[in-house]
Formats: sequence, C-alpha cells, structure tokens
Amino acid sequence: QEQLVESGGGLVQPGGSLRLSCTASGFAPDLVYWAIGWFRQAPGKEREGIACMSIGVGRGFSYYVDSVKGRFTASRDNAKDRVSLKMDNLKPEGTAVYYCTAAAAGYGCHAGRLSPGEFEYWGQGTQVTVSS
Repeated sequence: QEQLVESGGGLVQPGGSLRLSCTASGFAPDLVYWAIGWFRQAPGKEREGIACMSIGVGRGFSYYVDSVKGRFTASRDNAKDRVSLKMDNLKPEGTAVYYCTAAAAGYGCHAGRLSPGEFEYWGQGTQVTVSS
C-alpha cells in the first residue's frame, strides 16, 4: 500500500528556512519512477500546487510557481525513498498545511504546470507557520 508521510513543519520567523521531508513506502517499482508534487493550503483558501518534480530518471525537470521560485527547492534522496522541499526566505503568507503527493510517470508534473487532479497519493500534511 502506497503511503507518504511528511515531517519537518513548525514555527519559523519571516525570512527563516525550513526543510520538509516526505518519506514514501509501497511505491512500485521505486519512488524514483513517480512524479512528486508539493501543495499547500492556507486557512480559508483553496489548496495550491507550488512545486513538482518529474520522475527521477532520464531528463528530469522541476517546476515552481512564481510565488516560490528562487526560494523553494525540491529534491530527491533516492536511496532513502524520500523527497524534500527546502524553503528559504519564508513569508507570513506561506503559513499553511503542506502536502507531498505522487503521480504516475508522465502525469502530474509537466513542463510549466502542475496538474493537481493527476496526483494519486497524498500525505497527511504538515503545518508550517511563519510568524514573528
């Protein structure tokens, strides 16, 4: 059974950094063959896709929405079936529950866009609060 578990959320001051991790289990043949997406949902707002990575083999690519580009970096640790989202220069509007997600190869993460409906598996989310 496929499962994603996020960790690393917490309280951080504006301008600070956090690294979210997402540990996967049950993905066949390996997590590296799945696209990864990161979403967030702020209080009272709709869920927003913020970053994604295509599969981790071949000519992989990443995509970031403009609001996080240059500040957030998604990465994979294939040996540990884990993906991460490093968030720098966090802003108060970044306060949200953050989710990692997985989509089958060729789905979810496309050059220039995220397709939320194509992500099949979602973690439980981790709270990030940016406040002084």
